[in-house]
Amino acid sequence: SQVIKVVRAARPATKRPATPTVRRTAAIKSETTTRVDPTPAASLSASKADSEVSPEPAPIAPEPPKDRAVDASPEPSLQQLAQAHLASLDKATEVAWGSSYDGISLQAFDDRISKVLLQPLDPKDIEIKPDGIIYLPEIKYRRILNRSFGPGGWGLVPRGPHTVTDRSISREYALICLGRFVSQARGEQDYFSPNGLATASEGCKSNALMRCCKDLGIASELWDPAFIYQFKREHCKDVWASHIERGNKKRLWRRKDRTLDYPWKEA
Repeated sequence: SQVIKVVRAARPATKRPATPTVRRTAAIKSETTTRVDPTPAASLSASKADSEVSPEPAPIAPEPPKDRAVDASPEPSLQQLAQAHLASLDKATEVAWGSSYDGISLQAFDDRISKVLLQPLDPKDIEIKPDGIIYLPEIKYRRILNRSFGPGGWGLVPRGPHTVTDRSISREYALICLGRFVSQARGEQDYFSPNGLATASEGCKSNALMRCCKDLGIASELWDPAFIYQFKREHCKDVWASHIERGNKKRLWRRKDRTLDYPWKEA
């Protein structure tokens, strides 16, 4: 009997399962899972009611068109115009101005340049030859070009060799402005001895410059018959003159504010 008691005392006690606790937990989970939140339905109903009650927004009238702002950006400078044209050229190709017409009629010069080129001549700048031909001195063409394009912004390029005869010399020239071909003309000049050939070649270049400037509108009045007639009538005079050495007489033209040059004097 003592042995039996020891065995019973050594046998571990068996725990009973906590059935009520498990059932309670399952019930709580079931309630949590099956519970439905009525908030979305209520929100949907409220939103629908608001949409039915709130009036439609009034259409927004378009704003009247605003005046376009005037472009107040400054006009490009001469250097910028030249650089813009040079940038359009192929950097690897040099322009052969002896034969090229690069840039001809590419675009009109800006208003500031055109205004200087087309400015009417001052009657004080116009001269008249003894035979009655009016002209503008060559240096004044250069001044107009300098005011228009700036010193270094234009140039004359020879288009061939000189043609020399017994009495005259001539050569073809092209006028280049801001890197663009503008005009081409042949200048000519008479000479009386071989010693004066160098001076005659310079006069030939000046004559070509004056002819090229016609295409830019410089001093265009000098080729207008109506202007020529009016200028000679108002500012010039046709007089009898005698040669100081030979004594012969002929009619010569002069400005009213000038006198005849040697060897002529007014009779």
